[in-house]
Amino acid sequence: MTTTAALSDVKSKLYCPSLTEYTRRKTISVRIGDVPMGSDYPIRVQSMTTVDTMDTKGSVEQVIRMVEAGCEYVRITAPSVKEAQNLENIRKELRQRGIQVPLIADIHFTPNAAELAARIVEKVRINPGNYADRKRFELIDYTDASYAAELERIREKFIPLIKICKEYGTAMRIGTNHGSLSDRILSRYGDTPLGMVESALEFLRICEEFNYSDIVLSMKSSNTQVMVQAYRLLVQRLDEEGLKPYPLHLGVTEAGEAEDGRIKSAVGIGTLLEDGLGDTVRVSLTEAPENEAPVARDLIERYTTRAPHAFIPPIEQVPIDPFQHSRRETREVLNIGGSNVPRIIADYSRLTVEQHEDLRSIGHFFLPVPDKWRMNDQGADYIYSGSTPVPFMLPNGLKEIINYKEWLGHPDKVHTFPLLTTAEWQDSQPGEVSPVLNFICGDIHTFDNAFLSGLGNNPNVILVLRSDNQHAMPEMRRLFFRLIQLDLQVPVVVQRSFPARLGDKMVLYSATDIGGLLIDGLGDGLILTPEYLAEADKSEKLKIFSTYNSVGFGILQAARTRMSKTEYISCPSCGRTLFDLQETTAMIRKHTEHLKGVKIGIMGCIVNGPGEMADADYGYVGMGKDKIALYRGQQVIKRSVTASKAVDELIGLIKEDGRWIDPEAIEEPFPA
Repeated sequence: MTTTAALSDVKSKLYCPSLTEYTRRKTISVRIGDVPMGSDYPIRVQSMTTVDTMDTKGSVEQVIRMVEAGCEYVRITAPSVKEAQNLENIRKELRQRGIQVPLIADIHFTPNAAELAARIVEKVRINPGNYADRKRFELIDYTDASYAAELERIREKFIPLIKICKEYGTAMRIGTNHGSLSDRILSRYGDTPLGMVESALEFLRICEEFNYSDIVLSMKSSNTQVMVQAYRLLVQRLDEEGLKPYPLHLGVTEAGEAEDGRIKSAVGIGTLLEDGLGDTVRVSLTEAPENEAPVARDLIERYTTRAPHAFIPPIEQVPIDPFQHSRRETREVLNIGGSNVPRIIADYSRLTVEQHEDLRSIGHFFLPVPDKWRMNDQGADYIYSGSTPVPFMLPNGLKEIINYKEWLGHPDKVHTFPLLTTAEWQDSQPGEVSPVLNFICGDIHTFDNAFLSGLGNNPNVILVLRSDNQHAMPEMRRLFFRLIQLDLQVPVVVQRSFPARLGDKMVLYSATDIGGLLIDGLGDGLILTPEYLAEADKSEKLKIFSTYNSVGFGILQAARTRMSKTEYISCPSCGRTLFDLQETTAMIRKHTEHLKGVKIGIMGCIVNGPGEMADADYGYVGMGKDKIALYRGQQVIKRSVTASKAVDELIGLIKEDGRWIDPEAIEEPFPA
């Protein structure tokens, strides 16, 4: 490839300033009250209230708690004109209490509410999928002329809001949601990242026509792959069309709660932050909104000191499509690579395994009666025991990796596999390594072109990729690009090490670093290594190993590469919500968490369902006081089910489809 062609290839696939050097994407600045947004300012934190907007006192008190938790913007729903009008009372009371946080009105379906709110608050958010359209899930065959007529209809509905925002100095977010694309967009572009981008651009072009540019853009989805691809494509399209580089609001919709919600948020948001994209972050958890701000802050703070970092060779050719998921092609080595799901390797190298009970932490447990091993849905695939091999026979579902020197002297070379350094591999003779499976550990420096050329397409080797670079994910990605360019199909296991004392930050950092690779189809397994365990006793270490194992499986699930448990697509609640989302989610989880691979959407109102649960197999959606609608996919099956009966009716629907398994038939989970 010529230099000109190579540069053209990079540019056509480039969606950020650099794939190897951390640099924030340069954007215009947007005025939002006294807290401007854009690349000249810190990445901002925001969240959304859950109190009824007509409850002025409750809304004010919750906003204050959110500001104290770190929110720099607060969004409040305004589903109708009366709520939009009450924003004035909320804003007035906040200002009287000395709270100057900019307020954002969240609008769906109601242009008249948006036009009123734009006169009151600092920013309005509109959803291009439902601002001028009603969703009926109809496929419409548009001609170019009829489609142009639809755009003109949208233009006439949207222009009044633009003029009001210009007059009052109000900012706007054009926020596309994957699940609420209009029938018009779906008919022309399909349920795709391109459809999400075009949905926003149709409105953005009208804004530019009127020289209105106080705009922020977002491309949200509960599917992390779709979300990441849509943001990347948006940036590329803005540049391609010569539109202004508007700031980006990052978020994963309906991420869920607790560990799963944090992992899913980090996989989506963190992947984009790594490439310098994003100017404000909202983490959507099915928890109190004041719990969201610290998570967003933890995600953001990694990048305040990211540059400068160790040099990473620049990309001369992008060998993957960043706008469409495709797994890197690798050969199968035993049960790793090829078409196998990514594997989990539990790192026990800092613990001496002495008894069967020590393996419960990674999902394997021994039952004296009937003298058998059992494994739950999050049973690790391999255990790395380091220099101290396990002294008893492992269950069939668990294989052992030991350091090369110890492996050479180990009596059982059939059921154990060596971990070698690059030097040990190069110094070894053919009969001194496993004829079946060998792990070679290294980084982008030791896995250089000379080593990789010598390795070739050896049929019994797997690379274990590490990085000490502060900009770790892009450095590891650079090594994957090298392998693709050399046409080497060797499987790669990604290893990341984090201090056990990091707590929740370990969850976010590991999900970002590993999830960011999996999103692009890079990686055939993972190892999460806990560091600094010297002061922990054995029971504490086992709890830490259990957490790291759970997080590993959570990352694979959030990146859509291996489903090991039920997935809950639950919205974070807002003033529109028609039932207690946290309580309801907990109740549904209690009855269904054993249904491996089933996706259940739990939506507080019709605005967030059924569209927002586009990926769900089943849906539980509030449709009125004490009334629930149950969905199969995006089709409503039962309406106006009383809340007290809704969970049983949901279970009945799952049973009708033959997807129900009695909890007693499921392997016992590891007790926390």
